[in-house]
Amino acid sequence: GGAGPAPGSGSGGGAAGGESWYLALLGLAEHFRTSSPPKVRLCVHCLQAVLPRKPPARMEARTHLQLGSVLYHHTRNGDQARGHLEKAIPQFEDVKFEAASLLSELYCQENSVDTAKPLLRKAIQISQQTPYWHCRLLFQLAQLHTLEKDLVSACDLLGVGAEYARVVGSEYTRALFLLSKGMLLLMERKLQEVHPLLTLCGQIVENWQGNPIQKESLRVFFLVLQVTHYLDAGQVKSVKPCLKQLQQCIQTISTLHDDEILPSNPADLFHWLPKEHMCVLVYLVTVMHSMQAGYLEKAQKYTDKALMQLEKLKMLDCSPILSSFQVILLEHIIMCRLVTGHKATALQEISQVCQLCQQSPRLFSNHAAQLHTLLGLYCISVNCMDNAEAQFTTALRLTTHQELWAFIVTNLASVYIREGNRHQELYSLLERINPDHNFPVSSHCLRAAAFYIRGLFSFFQGRYNEAKRFLRETLKMSNAEDLNRLTACSLVLLGHIFYVLGNHRESNNMVVPAMQLASKIPDMSVQLWSSALLRDLNKACGNAMDAHEAAQMHQNFSQQLLQDHIEACSLPEHNLITWTDGPPPVQFQAQNGPTTSLASLL
Repeated sequence: GGAGPAPGSGSGGGAAGGESWYLALLGLAEHFRTSSPPKVRLCVHCLQAVLPRKPPARMEARTHLQLGSVLYHHTRNGDQARGHLEKAIPQFEDVKFEAASLLSELYCQENSVDTAKPLLRKAIQISQQTPYWHCRLLFQLAQLHTLEKDLVSACDLLGVGAEYARVVGSEYTRALFLLSKGMLLLMERKLQEVHPLLTLCGQIVENWQGNPIQKESLRVFFLVLQVTHYLDAGQVKSVKPCLKQLQQCIQTISTLHDDEILPSNPADLFHWLPKEHMCVLVYLVTVMHSMQAGYLEKAQKYTDKALMQLEKLKMLDCSPILSSFQVILLEHIIMCRLVTGHKATALQEISQVCQLCQQSPRLFSNHAAQLHTLLGLYCISVNCMDNAEAQFTTALRLTTHQELWAFIVTNLASVYIREGNRHQELYSLLERINPDHNFPVSSHCLRAAAFYIRGLFSFFQGRYNEAKRFLRETLKMSNAEDLNRLTACSLVLLGHIFYVLGNHRESNNMVVPAMQLASKIPDMSVQLWSSALLRDLNKACGNAMDAHEAAQMHQNFSQQLLQDHIEACSLPEHNLITWTDGPPPVQFQAQNGPTTSLASLL
């Protein structure tokens, strides 16, 4: 966004005798506007008192703009705000552009996007001599197109902005335009176009000599794009150097002081995100990485830090991006909880996501598919396979995101395999995520998971050699990128195959490392599975002591999982598993029951 002048600023023409009343009223209005809390009614009175005195045209236009701005920002009086802004539009340069910008925001709030677009286009057309407004209006229209999911038009506008910024000598804002375009290209999966663009951005950012905070924030933007690009591709190991740079960069930023150095070039008057938002964002991508790599305790630690910081920020700042950050963090930590065997906590956090989505229709439309996917994963964990199938089917209907689609299909296939009687549906699903042939996404991690699902299916059909081939592929891929959970799952399944085939030594070679890895993650279901296998193996080999120890471990894991299972299913939120249509239901929460703390689960 841009750091525009405060609505109360701007010259009011010369203050010669006759206009001192104007300055007095303006000063008073500004005093009321900036009071804490703002005295909006008094501010509006002062500004309205200017108009009947028939002030000079520029003063009148600016007063309409200020009235429109105060009414828009501080009241629900959209009609009056619109009336004043429409009067300010045909006027002078500085007034006209600010009025157009505010008025189109107002139109969007009232869902008249089609009225906002031509207004912004016209303002862009005539603002080429005013670099700050020209850039700001281009950003605004690009954002409007993005919200409407018209990424092609948004990318075109950002390209126009980058070229304009280059011409007016603002390399800084050129980088902002290009990085924003890179972000949209990544969203559209146009990877051929992203690579050269990111390379160019990297060069511009490194060569730019300006305010250190602005330079570092450009680097954070650039590195966040690189890290998310790697994570989308499921490359958990390759991303590490980038992630480290990003974490160093944010540390540098937190030591720099925000000196209000006003850039000499008005086109440079933008910033990407406030420092505090960048900190949360870096925590967020770190959590994404830890979750994908299977360092779940680390993911937990960073989620706690980020959520604490978000709570603090949300007390002062109602920016919608903070709720988006919060939902994405919760989505990741919910998956971690399901793996570590804390289903009851996961369920309460799913209900928290529902509450956040109830407050914002846009947030819900962006995260509905993820919500149903998480509910599907929860259903698998408490063995409600019919509900899991219904949740995943709903999520597939709601998503257009290729990676999420592949993730859901993989999990739905695992449900069909467990149910054992859905061969027709299963074959058609497996055909759509065939890792050997035309795999639909470029994600390393999802392709490795597709091999694992194939192996699991072959195992259940008793085709052990085929299963081993698929699982070795998974192991090769998961070792290459440190995908700990897939490695653990594949090892224990291979161990199981060798056990069934009577090859006890090979089986032991698989299950012991699987157990170690599972306890490091920690992955509760793999621990349960491998302790059972160790028990049977040691029994078969006549190692009574070891068999007893493994049986004891298995017993402990079973108890923990059972206790958690009972607790989760008895929560009122458990009823969410039946929700498959429309907005999230109003909460099932017990009014003032105690919230489950982690302590009571352990």
